[in-house]
Amino acid sequence: MKWEVVIGMETHAQLRTQSKIFSGASIEFGAQANRQACAVDLALPGVLPVLNKQAVAHAIRFGLAVGAKIAPVSIFARKNYFYPDLPKGYQISQYEIPVVQGGQIKIVVDGQTKIIQLTRAHLEEDAGKSLHEDFQGPHGEPSSGIDLNRAGTPLLEIVSEPEMRSAAEAVAYAKALHSLVVWLGVCDGNMQEGSFRCDANVSVRPLGQAEFGTRCEIKNLNSFKFLEEAIQYEVRRQIELIEDGGKVVQETRLYDPDRKETRSMRTKEDANDYRYFPDPDLLPLVISDAWVEKEKNEMGELPSELAKRWQAEYALTEYDTQVLTQEKSFAHYYQELVARLSKDQAKTAANFLIGDFASALNKADLVAADAPVNAEQLALLIQRISDGTISNKIAKDIFTILWDEKASDANAVDRIIEAKGLKQISDSGALAAVVDEVLAKNQKSIDEFKAGKEKAFNALVGQIMKATQGKANPQQVNKILTEKLGAL
Repeated sequence: MKWEVVIGMETHAQLRTQSKIFSGASIEFGAQANRQACAVDLALPGVLPVLNKQAVAHAIRFGLAVGAKIAPVSIFARKNYFYPDLPKGYQISQYEIPVVQGGQIKIVVDGQTKIIQLTRAHLEEDAGKSLHEDFQGPHGEPSSGIDLNRAGTPLLEIVSEPEMRSAAEAVAYAKALHSLVVWLGVCDGNMQEGSFRCDANVSVRPLGQAEFGTRCEIKNLNSFKFLEEAIQYEVRRQIELIEDGGKVVQETRLYDPDRKETRSMRTKEDANDYRYFPDPDLLPLVISDAWVEKEKNEMGELPSELAKRWQAEYALTEYDTQVLTQEKSFAHYYQELVARLSKDQAKTAANFLIGDFASALNKADLVAADAPVNAEQLALLIQRISDGTISNKIAKDIFTILWDEKASDANAVDRIIEAKGLKQISDSGALAAVVDEVLAKNQKSIDEFKAGKEKAFNALVGQIMKATQGKANPQQVNKILTEKLGAL
């Protein structure tokens, strides 16, 4: 039997605010346990929550970025359940009327573009954290502890429609969402610290069946690698279970990265199990058109808008702009770079950034803003390619030197070209002599070329470039070599 995978995602993005969503306590990561939990977070008698305006502003910006409706009035509700790290016995969240309604995220998988619809994004508070591993009680006995520092941290829970059909699509969605919230500045995106966590709802059904299968939720996946592995395992588990005559039970599962498998955590609750009702301590959240307009004006150009503009202005491909706009400082670097170049050099600049520059950033674990080669230096390097001073190959070598030297002088490119004698050989007479010399030593390649083997031509070009230490002008080499082979 052929099976279809159905995946929906619930993503918790911790909002970048100075304090918690309903109290003035700090949300700084790494503080000593229970030192950042105030009376409101601890649910002491008589305390009242006060909504953090900045958290709402972040929610508005996210909604605008995904083309969603910003609810003019939304309601906070109490989500009731008992867990040791939830002091109040309920979580303040939104249910019937969330602040962000609808929207969409575009993903690209294997060169194919797909739009994933969003159901909602709602504001809520985080719970505390239960500590189990390597935790000891007052007398050294194995025990569990509760750290309430995280209780009350502002979250935006982003819920997708169940429209993903593979682990690869789920990862692409998570990456696109991660890139967007970091770009907007509403979340720092630090997955190791739990600032961006994914829950994957996974089910399978026979191919062609309209009805959904029974879903299982895999909780708190904090890396794209674990997300992919967990979904792939869960899909295999469900298919094997059904084919062996069993039934999938709706439940919440955790992923064990060491064993690369999911395991049962608890029976999955439905919405009515949480007994949602409007929080009597919080007034409805009213968002005016003027507030929405203010946030829109302050957001700046979105990645999708930049991508469309660059495709139109610089004839870049969709892939080019997708890579260039994945990270804000990378996009700003390209913007600064092309501002120093002519329009016909913009594509060369994009290729260089996507290739050698991005590779160097990844190896050094840097963002573009911290790169040791600045936009002024790289612009000069691209100009020297365009005016024929150096070849693309030599440019790559010079870039490596610039990166390693951490040179600060604006004319570093010209200095390196002059000091190392890297100017491209464009003199036709000198190149013709090199071509003659290479041809005289490679009769076999000549014979293979005449027999119709195109690879032989490339082999001869390689020998010419080797003889000139990579300094020969490639266009002129191709022209001279073609002429001389035609005359033989």
